[in-house]
Amino acid sequence: MAHFSSRTLLAASALLLSLPALAVDTTTSGDQQAVVPQIQRSDLRPARFPSNDFEVGLFGGIYGTQNFGASFAGGARVGYHITEDFFAEAAYGQTNVTDEAFRRVLPGGIFTSDTEKLSYYDLSVGWNMLPGEIFLGSSTAKISQVYLIGGLGRTRFVDQREQTFNFGVGVKVFLANWFALRVDMRDHIFTLDLLGKRDSTHNLELTTGASFFF
Repeated sequence: MAHFSSRTLLAASALLLSLPALAVDTTTSGDQQAVVPQIQRSDLRPARFPSNDFEVGLFGGIYGTQNFGASFAGGARVGYHITEDFFAEAAYGQTNVTDEAFRRVLPGGIFTSDTEKLSYYDLSVGWNMLPGEIFLGSSTAKISQVYLIGGLGRTRFVDQREQTFNFGVGVKVFLANWFALRVDMRDHIFTLDLLGKRDSTHNLELTTGASFFF
């Protein structure tokens, strides 16, 4: 009787040990299905932020006409920022030039009147070479950009229309994401024939201005 009980216990133990294997085979069968979570999805729309790629502004300052001295100049500009590093700009400016210095030694002077209007327009490309910040006091910082700019245009002066090259450097300080102050220094290079000889002239301009972005 004791011998029969031992064999029975061994058989029962073997049966119990085989149950996990049977369970594994059952769960790995091809009939198993993935559990799909019941989640209600929201229809989200990305926010639209203004790109502020366009720039318009006014400027004023000093324009130094070679051989005729410096005078006040003013104008307007329109720009488009192609990338964060490069932008294109169109500008128009004008100033009144006097030949007073020549009238002191030459009867009648150079011009037919005391002053002549000089006007110009430029199409230029700029490169923001030093983006950074400028600190106003110990706790206020504003975004700034130092840039190089250059291009082609035309200057009208004393009934002469001359092709003009311009190049220079400038600084922008952003007081808001839509408003900035600018300081520009340019050299306008064009040929001129007023003193009996056709020469290439360098005409330096230093201006300050305000720009609006949208």
